[in-house]
Amino acid sequence: MQSDQVWALERGAGGVVDGNGHPVWLGLLGAFRLLRCGEPVAVRSGGKTQALLASLGTATRQGIPREALLRRLWPESEVSLASNALNNVVHALRRSLSEALGGASPVVHNAGFYRLNQEAGVAVDVDHFKRLAAQSEWLARTGDMLASAEVAEQAVQLYRGDLNNHGGTTQAIFERDRLRAICLGLFMRLADAAFERGEFETCASFALRLLAHDPCREDAHRMLMRCHVRRGERAQALRHYQTVKAILRAEFDAEPEPATTELYERVRLQPATV
Repeated sequence: MQSDQVWALERGAGGVVDGNGHPVWLGLLGAFRLLRCGEPVAVRSGGKTQALLASLGTATRQGIPREALLRRLWPESEVSLASNALNNVVHALRRSLSEALGGASPVVHNAGFYRLNQEAGVAVDVDHFKRLAAQSEWLARTGDMLASAEVAEQAVQLYRGDLNNHGGTTQAIFERDRLRAICLGLFMRLADAAFERGEFETCASFALRLLAHDPCREDAHRMLMRCHVRRGERAQALRHYQTVKAILRAEFDAEPEPATTELYERVRLQPATV
């Protein structure tokens, strides 16, 4: 985490975002993507190959027990038939991807567990996103806010959408929500950093991107109101408060937080203090 070498690698991650530089790239954030040497590999949507890769792509480093995979992918099949089907899927993936991996299989089976062969060059966008988010958090704690924002911006580039909910498992749902919360926190960090630099257009754009994921985040709405005031758009800031009220009423039949209402009153009566 604190290695300058690792951070430098991620900072040069223009290729990480679209999978360049990795023999095999698995994208699970947003639409499912499988790239071989930067080129898309056709995978049937909703098929067993996609389900297997999605499951392994969010597993621990140890992987997933064979029995658990069989139950998840072929819940209605006999064990012998499911085992044969799993072997066929793994074999097909090896035929498709092993050349890019120097002859290695993209899926490793060891001691009853299946996992992606990251050592051979299989990379997953979820892993890179979490690593960048953790680096950004660590840099923020050390007080290097500029570097923290730079890494955070690379992380949000990777977040093309919520995690694919492969199979609808409870674990996948929790992971999807956790990753979304991390991404929203990064957007807020970027908005805060831009506001501190006086880059109010940039700040507003990050706040709006956050609100596109979660229109009820009042901290982002407050940031947008402050940006309007700093850009000389006081009336727009006042109108935006009414938008916040309408959204919260429609979604939760709730009123804005006291901090949002207090900001509205400051905009209305003392805009110079915003």
